[in-house]
Amino acid sequence: MLLETIESPARIKDLSREQLRQLADELRSEIIQSVSRTGGHLASSLGVVELTLALHRVLDSPHDKIVWDVGHQAYAHKMLTGRRKAFSTLRQLDGLSGFPKRSESPHDSFDVGHSSTSVSAALGMAAARDACGGEEKIVAVIGDGSLTAGLAYEAFNQAGHLKKNLVVILNDNEMSISPNVGAISSFLSRKMTSDFFVRMKKEATQIIGSMPKIGKDLLSLASRAEHSLKGFLTPGMLFEAFGFDYFGPIDGHNLDELIETLTNVTRLEGPVLVHVVTRKGHGFAPAEREPSKFHGVGPFDAETGEVIAAKGGGGSFTGVFGSTLVQMAARDERIVAITAAMLEGTGLKEFSTTFPERFYDVGIAEQHAVTFAAGLACRGLRPVVAIYSTFMQRAYDQVVHDVCLQNLPVTFAMDRGGLVGADGPTHHGAFDLSFMRHIPNLTFMVPRDEQQLQRAMETARLHDGPFAYRYPRGKALGLALADQPQAVEIGSGEVLREGDDGAVLAVGSAVQAALEAAETLAAEGVQLRVIDPRFIKPLDERLLLQAAATGLVVTVEENTLQGGFGSAVSELYAAAGVAPRLVLIGLPDRFIEQGSQDQLRARYGLDADGLVGRIRDELKTGDVTGAAAAGS
Repeated sequence: MLLETIESPARIKDLSREQLRQLADELRSEIIQSVSRTGGHLASSLGVVELTLALHRVLDSPHDKIVWDVGHQAYAHKMLTGRRKAFSTLRQLDGLSGFPKRSESPHDSFDVGHSSTSVSAALGMAAARDACGGEEKIVAVIGDGSLTAGLAYEAFNQAGHLKKNLVVILNDNEMSISPNVGAISSFLSRKMTSDFFVRMKKEATQIIGSMPKIGKDLLSLASRAEHSLKGFLTPGMLFEAFGFDYFGPIDGHNLDELIETLTNVTRLEGPVLVHVVTRKGHGFAPAEREPSKFHGVGPFDAETGEVIAAKGGGGSFTGVFGSTLVQMAARDERIVAITAAMLEGTGLKEFSTTFPERFYDVGIAEQHAVTFAAGLACRGLRPVVAIYSTFMQRAYDQVVHDVCLQNLPVTFAMDRGGLVGADGPTHHGAFDLSFMRHIPNLTFMVPRDEQQLQRAMETARLHDGPFAYRYPRGKALGLALADQPQAVEIGSGEVLREGDDGAVLAVGSAVQAALEAAETLAAEGVQLRVIDPRFIKPLDERLLLQAAATGLVVTVEENTLQGGFGSAVSELYAAAGVAPRLVLIGLPDRFIEQGSQDQLRARYGLDADGLVGRIRDELKTGDVTGAAAAGS
């Protein structure tokens, strides 16, 4: 097996073209087999195997820098840079990250996980290179989907202004380009980047420009003619307008074309964009047929592509959200749904087909999604913005300034709140309780199960102001769902278990663990009161002050402790002048690694066993440990 001999990308330079094609086949097979066991981002990585080989054939990594956008397409890159033997640990606890990570390999030049950052980062590296007198080549690889985010265009705008030597590869796996135009463009791009053509163009420019009186006019005419020809044959005028030299589109699965083009463009001066057309899932028929399904996929049968169903529980929280929103929209024509390029991921597929005129996919543009929703709300609609918690971070200013400042009835449905598992630190929803609860006018609810999620949705529908609710990734509890859920009184909590030896205030996914812990401790003679506050803002002050009277209050949340739910409770007690023994349990002040949700909850003491141990220790010692020791 040729792949077994590749310990670094330098080895690729010695291979023949036929061996490179063999290596491409072996990489695909290895990626399919490995991801079928661990799950991961399959389709994107299969689509860039040849491009990855061409990049490492032409460039000298890690001296030259490759900046991957998002990074879920970097599996072949990981295998070619000395990590093939560890690939079975991909996305596992203490294993390889599913994304490029600087601490993992010198060949990973930038940590990624969210989209549209590659051109900005690569341009920064190019500016630093020139400031330090370096000569390394810098290449950013960005997918066409990432071009829907404004950050990419901000970077293109400055890159065209700075004129740094920089290559941007547009990995286009969606745009339809006819074979004839593609073939002509590929031919033109490869020839127009050759040494002969570039030298001839420079010499002709000098000669024409030196002609007295008419030189400048002739140069202007020649430039317009060149741009008109390229604009007619290629979709490159947008990038030319940003000051980039555009080449493409070329076949992203043709190694000969890729290597020739990349060899040529990396010698050019100034910013260059190479448009490469690839196919998501290339080489694996199930992924080619359903690229969205295999974008991020769990374990599956490597022969048939059949996804192995997860065990236990009921439907997913995401599914409950999606089906309930369809039911609500049938009764309330004001409801519209918005997603940021996550139609399936946010559970809005059924809504989009049932109410296509009331559904908006804005692309990877969370900032725009929020302000767009604000505009809809200004005209009497009730927009529901469904965005993963980790991606809502990108729209913080818009939530504050465009929605909450104007007190508009926009609902934020934040999926993947808390620990998400194998995608790791870039995707954990670990901060939303902290960065949302302090915003004026916002009501924030954290449902503990699917029934409470339905009630949160109905409460938000009836509320005349900004409303957010967050729910976890994965299976719900399997509880019966309501056809017409009842709203909850805003700011009202719920006592789920009585007890006078202490109170556990748990929110969201932590409630079930708190109930299990209380049952375990009850067998030891300790009776704990378990309260679900339901709302992060406003808090149920009466219920929480009653809890303080037990003498011991434990707060539990899947959120960073800094500024989270526990902080809100401590602020309440301080303002009321009460001082129970207060223990805050949550995520520590660091980025949480990858691993399954169960593994991470166990590691950070957020499962039932962890809560039992922590509360038992508190009852034994009676020390006021507070937040400093929580989550350690």
